[in-house]
Amino acid sequence: MCGIVGVYSGRKTPLSDLYEAMVLLQHRGQDAAGAMTYDVDDNRFVTHKGAGLVREVFGNLDERLVRNLSGCFGIGHVRYPTSGTGHTNEGQPLYVNSPCGIGLAHNGNLVNADEVREDLTVRDKRHINTRSDSEILLNVLAHELTVQNGSDLPDHEKVFKAVEALYRRCHGAYAVVALIVGFGLLAFRDPHGIRPLHIGVREVDGRKEYMIASESVAPDSLGFSNLRDVRPGEAILISPDAVVSSRVPKPDASPRICAFEYVYFSRPDSVIDRVFVHKARMRMGDSLARQIQRDWPDHDIDIIIPVPDTSRTAAQELAVCLGVECREGLIKNRYIGRTFIMPGQDDRRQSVRRKLHPLTVEFKNKNVMLVDDSIVRGTTSRQIIQMARDAGAKKVYLASAAPPVRHPNVYGIDMPTADELIAHGRNTDEVRDKIGADRLFYQSLPDLISAIKDGNPHLKELECSVFNGEYAHELSDEYFRRLEQERGETARMQRNGTGAPSVASSP
Repeated sequence: MCGIVGVYSGRKTPLSDLYEAMVLLQHRGQDAAGAMTYDVDDNRFVTHKGAGLVREVFGNLDERLVRNLSGCFGIGHVRYPTSGTGHTNEGQPLYVNSPCGIGLAHNGNLVNADEVREDLTVRDKRHINTRSDSEILLNVLAHELTVQNGSDLPDHEKVFKAVEALYRRCHGAYAVVALIVGFGLLAFRDPHGIRPLHIGVREVDGRKEYMIASESVAPDSLGFSNLRDVRPGEAILISPDAVVSSRVPKPDASPRICAFEYVYFSRPDSVIDRVFVHKARMRMGDSLARQIQRDWPDHDIDIIIPVPDTSRTAAQELAVCLGVECREGLIKNRYIGRTFIMPGQDDRRQSVRRKLHPLTVEFKNKNVMLVDDSIVRGTTSRQIIQMARDAGAKKVYLASAAPPVRHPNVYGIDMPTADELIAHGRNTDEVRDKIGADRLFYQSLPDLISAIKDGNPHLKELECSVFNGEYAHELSDEYFRRLEQERGETARMQRNGTGAPSVASSP
């Protein structure tokens, strides 16, 4: 899972908007950050990227950097690793100089990357320099645009035909922003719409400016009116003369928005596919409360404590519905990143203690209900439950706003192998014993789906494969075996060669 942003400013100062948008999307990736601008007059791209947080990579946006990254177009990327290697040349945006110069930033994951890579190298004679599936997307787009450049179609039609061909070749989850010399800013979303993408518009001195980003919070916070979501399978092109064109090919796949966006990844102040994330999480807390009231009407919960930060909304609603006080009992160190997206088990285990510290006064001699957004590997849950006991809690219960995560994620979230998932092959009681809780409550999948879809009745399907094993694409057993070999914890450690799992460029 990564964060992407594209800007058309109409002026030669897109970097400040890119920078602020990437900071707003920092929760989506903390491994690396990068920006690329396109100066139409000079007909050139300029890129600045590096490892670390946005503020570390870009510093204080000194005058030299702002002057260097000039142009009316720009794209930005914050990286969260799931595949590839730790090489810095896999940082995004990526660039290729044929047929006309293309820069690209990508959020998602291809499920047929190996097949497409071979096809590109053997048939299309294109060189792939990294293990990143983002580079594969870039080269497919470049090849298909080369094919269309020989036609007499208008420029925007050439681009849309190239994206249609890319849809046929590339299967998986992808939201993309790209800069194309002579064409402008391109954004598109896979036909299932698994990863989110939003477009905003603002008017400056009578001129329209546009921002396309992973979440609505970026354009909204920067003065752009939230125009709409980029539709599944839609491509949008903003030309150098500010003409906006869009195309949605005849759909051959039903939309399947990722449910985990609402559970964990997206900010609560974002609106994803017309669903207010904050409200969806409130409904998750409400349905959890109804489950506890039904299954445990004589509960002895003294206090409800959220595991910061994502679970706070659900925990507060759960407390209101149960008539139990909700308190902040775990103090978060704001200078430690999200442990879920740490690249290795050892990093995650060490970071939990550095990241959270219990307020003994809220735990001592109480029966505590902890609320978390989800339970993935169980490492964090086990440590936090032990923290609560060490702080004097009599009993420790845990409620998860998400159903049991039993299956690998193949669409850009770091849940690569079934063996790493604590709920895989275990029932609720077995997971409870494994993490050391006195009671464990999981959200039911129907309740999670309702909590999300109640915000937008037009949502037909959600991507829930981590919960039910039903993937948007047909995947073989061999695919999962290969995935485990390439992306499992042990494999990452061996590939990195340092005793610690490698980081990666693919979001």
